[in-house]
Amino acid sequence: MPAHDFVSPDHIRAQFSAAMSHMYKQEVPLYGALLELVGDINRQVMAERPTLAQALRWTGEIERLDQERHGAIRVGTAEELATIARLFAVMGMTPVGYYDLSPAGVPVHSTAFRAVHERSLHVSPFRVFTSLLRLELIDDAPLRELARGILAKRQIFTPGVLELIERHEREGGLSAADAERFVEQALHTFRWHQQATVSAAQYRRLHDQHRLIADVVAFKGPHINHLTPRTLDIDAIQAGMPAKGISPKAVVEGPPTRQHPILLRQTSFKALQETVAFSDAPGSHTARFGEIEQRGAALTPKGRSLYDRLLDATREALGTAPTESNAERYQALLARHFAEFPDDLAQMREQGLAYFRYFATEKGLAERTRADRPSTLQGLIDVGHVHYEALVYEDFLPVSAAGIFQSNLGGDVQAEYGSNANREAFEAALGLPVQDELALYAQSERRSLQACAQALQITL
Repeated sequence: MPAHDFVSPDHIRAQFSAAMSHMYKQEVPLYGALLELVGDINRQVMAERPTLAQALRWTGEIERLDQERHGAIRVGTAEELATIARLFAVMGMTPVGYYDLSPAGVPVHSTAFRAVHERSLHVSPFRVFTSLLRLELIDDAPLRELARGILAKRQIFTPGVLELIERHEREGGLSAADAERFVEQALHTFRWHQQATVSAAQYRRLHDQHRLIADVVAFKGPHINHLTPRTLDIDAIQAGMPAKGISPKAVVEGPPTRQHPILLRQTSFKALQETVAFSDAPGSHTARFGEIEQRGAALTPKGRSLYDRLLDATREALGTAPTESNAERYQALLARHFAEFPDDLAQMREQGLAYFRYFATEKGLAERTRADRPSTLQGLIDVGHVHYEALVYEDFLPVSAAGIFQSNLGGDVQAEYGSNANREAFEAALGLPVQDELALYAQSERRSLQACAQALQITL
């Protein structure tokens, strides 16, 4: 088939994201209520903050806001991880970043599958935080072998999706009909399975080691455990959830409230207790929840170092993990320590704390033949020939991810794993290296500068 007859991976990803959202809304009705709340808050914020709405128009974020989603799954074996990477590749999604969650007592390490070019992200910013269970961290040898044996028997991919993945790899793309069938077949991997694959006693043993281990091992597939819409005001969402019958977690994860948000803030509603059928008895399982995120500026290595230092200082001052009982004190400490981080885009740019996108303005285009125009980037900004906005952070934060996991799997830390980062083993299981998110942001910034220079017919 000629390449021009293939459906763009970006459009397959957009189709899959919409289908996943529809499926999850049917499976978890509270997710639909959450989408309504997020839509209402976003419209209200844009009406009340015209400068923010204008910034979203500059960057094209306004078009992708309503369709923005991220999901999360947990797989059990290297083979499952490698195949999920091939499945996501059909949709133009590659692994970005390595996250070790073991220091927070969560026995997984993870990556984010997403598009990497700003043009692709504009079509569909859908991303999936994907975690691999680390059986080697289970210190109970018989239980570890039980889990390994259970996982070895399952097949989480349909024959149809495997055939279409191979066709995509062999031919270089999928036709419209194949793309539609791919989306339908791929969804089966992420569906909820009420029928467990273990007995009630086996489930209890897995659960008592760690709830997440039971969630990964005891079912036919890695069911999507949450989908996350993007809000422009997560504090308003946190305050507004109870009126919608949604019980929020105690603390918003990530940096404090700011005029110019940085990185990622997340909250969620508590995981649902759902009826399941074990192989020998009825029972229940708690895993799936709803999450909301507010995305801010992508930080440079210097900015990220400052963020990490301030977050560490906040948690050290708190003296324990943030919980419902100390949430107010934690937020106050967070605001106090983060006062050191400039809440002004110009200062963030001047100090090299964040990445930015640059745009030629109408004034700059109209005056590009003037002999006396400035020749430096700062000079062009000062006379209004170039406009800039912060690049949106497209990735995740390990401390925040662990906080979301723990709050929705039971607030108590059920195991102590220490720090066990092993990127090499993760990449070996994955079958390819994960990309460096900071390098991707730097490339996006450079491309915007090059486009700006070309439009203004100048060298920057």
